[in-house]
Amino acid sequence: MVLKKVVVLMMGCLGLSRQPTQPTPPAENGESSSNDDVKVCDLQGIRLKDGRFLAYTEKGVPKTKSNYRVIVVHGFASSKEMNFMASQELLDELRVYLLLFDRAGYGDSDPNPKRSLKSEASDIEELADRLQLGSKFYVLGVSLGCYPAWSCLKRIPNRLAGTALVVPYINYQWPSLPNDLIRDDYRRGLSRWMLLVARYTPGLLHWWLTQKLFPSSTVLDRNPAFFCNKDLEVLKNTPGYQLLSQNKLGNREVFDSLRRDFIVAFGKWDFDPIDLCNPYPKSESRVHMWQGHEDKVVPFQLQRYVSKKLSWIQYHEVPDGGHLLVYDNVVCEAILRSLLLGEDQPLYRPEMAN
Repeated sequence: MVLKKVVVLMMGCLGLSRQPTQPTPPAENGESSSNDDVKVCDLQGIRLKDGRFLAYTEKGVPKTKSNYRVIVVHGFASSKEMNFMASQELLDELRVYLLLFDRAGYGDSDPNPKRSLKSEASDIEELADRLQLGSKFYVLGVSLGCYPAWSCLKRIPNRLAGTALVVPYINYQWPSLPNDLIRDDYRRGLSRWMLLVARYTPGLLHWWLTQKLFPSSTVLDRNPAFFCNKDLEVLKNTPGYQLLSQNKLGNREVFDSLRRDFIVAFGKWDFDPIDLCNPYPKSESRVHMWQGHEDKVVPFQLQRYVSKKLSWIQYHEVPDGGHLLVYDNVVCEAILRSLLLGEDQPLYRPEMAN
């Protein structure tokens, strides 16, 4: 029973067992990004310095005609095919170039056995350089994909024109989190179990997720313990992303990549985000945090605390939003307008209660 609860919460906290996606067709108005691009079985990607293949896809306007270049960092069990729900009309209006890529070990990208906080930021910077995105670019992280965004803020702040952290997960090992906020949070205790199981008993975890005698990876489907009403509506109307299906997890390379991603995300970090300094001290806030008030994966109280301690982060809270904010067209467009234009819609300004 303990292992079952651990697995259930692991999937919930990391991006859900049915991470909804919709395959994104190749951009009709896209262009070849650089002479360093490579094609592997018709996949678009680059070869990193360490030899790994990193696959990507492009949306929006052609890079050479863009005003803004945004790298979207997907979450756990997702991929470059995630459907960030900003309309093509808005992308055309603002002249936005979106670059979505498969993080190491996801989708069509090669795994990285040495994955770390540093390597995630390094992959993003090398991708930007190889595709000639310029001296500065925007980073938009989603859910677990926010830990690479935090790492970019730590390691390459001079390269960031702005950053959006969308429903960022919380690592309960951050030393500055106040005990009164996390002491009774059941997610804190279970996250410790999750980390122990993933790190020290990978064989047992792999068996549990792939065995067919008892339900395991499907227990989260439409589970109201992890989804608010709005999230459930999203799951009802999307085909779902099946990377956590038993067939996919049966591939040990896929399983190991997911496990390494989880361990880096929830393990001990070499910095505390709350100790970060404002990377833009002489300008208006260029870092935005977006949180759903009804999010059952990450409590809004902790996000409010983090944003209050980091006063240079502009905090936005969607009153009826859950963890699947990026599947709301209106919210996605507000995210882009705030990140790129500095717009601050009153609807998403919470009352910052003490």
